[in-house]
Amino acid sequence: MPDTALSPVLYASCPSRLILDQIADKWSVFILGVLCGGPQRFNTIKRSLEGITQKALTQTLRRLERNGIVERRVLATSPVAVEYSVTPLGVSLKEPFQALYRWSIANHEAVEEARRLYDERAEG
Repeated sequence: MPDTALSPVLYASCPSRLILDQIADKWSVFILGVLCGGPQRFNTIKRSLEGITQKALTQTLRRLERNGIVERRVLATSPVAVEYSVTPLGVSLKEPFQALYRWSIANHEAVEEARRLYDERAEG
């Protein structure tokens, strides 16, 4: 039996653990950043995110859609196009993600210094 003093999120059976895993990965955060600016088509999202592969974008969008964070809408154009937008549930992530972004900007120099010191120690 797990230690009851531990936070439930630390248990493998905790439902929030899977959700955190699926929304807190780097591509999800970046995709939501792009989509918070308004609905976008697949290729526009791909062009906005340097380094993302088509496969990674497709998988992440599907996962976000399945979790109710992103909505996929087929546009009746010729040829048929698909547009993605953030749902109200997804919009609720904007504030915490912006806080993480602000933290990363405010602390990037301290992180770089910590990395440098760690690497010096590791080299001996």
